[in-house]
Amino acid sequence: MSNGDIFLGELIGTAILILFGAGVCAAVTLNHSKAKASGWTVIAFGWGFGVLAGAYTAAPLSGGQLNPAVTIGIAVDTGKWDKVWVYLLGQMVGAMLGAVLAYLVYLAQFQANVRKEGTTEGTAVEPTPTLGIFSTIPEIRNPVANLITEIIATIGLVLPILAFGLTKGLGESGTLVLIVSLLVVGIGLSLGGPTGYAINPARDLGPRIVHSFLPIPNKGTSNWSYAWIPVVGPLIGGALSGLIYNAAF
Repeated sequence: MSNGDIFLGELIGTAILILFGAGVCAAVTLNHSKAKASGWTVIAFGWGFGVLAGAYTAAPLSGGQLNPAVTIGIAVDTGKWDKVWVYLLGQMVGAMLGAVLAYLVYLAQFQANVRKEGTTEGTAVEPTPTLGIFSTIPEIRNPVANLITEIIATIGLVLPILAFGLTKGLGESGTLVLIVSLLVVGIGLSLGGPTGYAINPARDLGPRIVHSFLPIPNKGTSNWSYAWIPVVGPLIGGALSGLIYNAAF
């Protein structure tokens, strides 16, 4: 695969991933969305379907890694680092593009994110905090615990992905991406409660950057003091996955 194909594939695939992922978070979160308050299960499946659509789209061009933690895990396992920077660049640009596209889909709902008095129920509608639509926020702010959560959850993603390659026929049959998508749903349902399961540095950092400059009314802080955890934790988890796979398999 050429550098151009890798960059384009990762850009397009990651943009689709974030479009679906940030889109489902917006659907569940924003006050004037038809899916308002539909819950965590909907979010987990929305992200899983985002992986499904993004990875299948990118696979012919780049293999559809869409995640720096996956890229690092593969590089640690194989020792091939020469194209890692191309993957990471495509993933970051794609994540930012996907966040902008999700914002445009819900533009009217974001613009309506203001306090309104005199509703039909006679109470005020409070503005919705918007960072959680784009990036992760821990339920309990504890840097050590949050970092451990992200490391373990990312190992729960990357190590199985590496091991799936040992199952003959998954790749040829076209079902590997489907299995990975279901894995992401499972991680969300089982391990997502403490931090919102970034498990992907580009997925968190790219949209956080976009959130910081989008003209969203009452959008609140982008929480940069926490932003290093969903980047460093998944990178550590990805590297550990490559080492574990190399040692055990």
